Amino acid sequence: MVLHATRNAEFTIFMEQAVGPLHRMAYLLCGDQHRAEELTQQTFERTFRAWSRARDGDPLVYARRILANLRIDTWRRTRREVLSGPDDLRDHSEGITGAPGAGASVGAAPTAVDDRDLVVRALLQLPLKQRRVVVMRHMLDLSEAEVSAELGIPVGTVKSTASRALVRLRTILDDSSRKGSSS
Repeated sequence: MVLHATRNAEFTIFMEQAVGPLHRMAYLLCGDQHRAEELTQQTFERTFRAWSRARDGDPLVYARRILANLRIDTWRRTRREVLSGPDDLRDHSEGITGAPGAGASVGAAPTAVDDRDLVVRALLQLPLKQRRVVVMRHMLDLSEAEVSAELGIPVGTVKSTASRALVRLRTILDDSSRKGSSS
């Protein structure tokens, strides 16, 4: 009984520390507040079931891998992405750290929120593989080797995928800024 209580206590501590980073990653991968919450919850469920394996290494790495795989599974089942409009993103992101609109003070300049919104919308236009690499490499600040290990792909693939994704993001963001300035 003591062993079971210790396991639950360890997992509770892990969950309290990991909820923010995992939810941000989920949100950046799917771009939808509700799906991000579901993915985060499913990630915690699967991590808890495998807690004996997860805690042997780095539990956050284990959980991020589960999250990435869950997102892939979801994408394979639906094969369709629904892009949210800017108002949808702002309305549903209240109170989520790292989500567009979160952490902005009442008097903050709207450009910061708009910039985050543009980046999230641009990320949603990338293929899932590129989006995962960019989110993990540049937004979660993982090294190429860490991304490689978590996604189970060679380091060279991480580098080339990130490079292609960044070129695509720049193109998308440049096109968005041109459309915005011509309106």
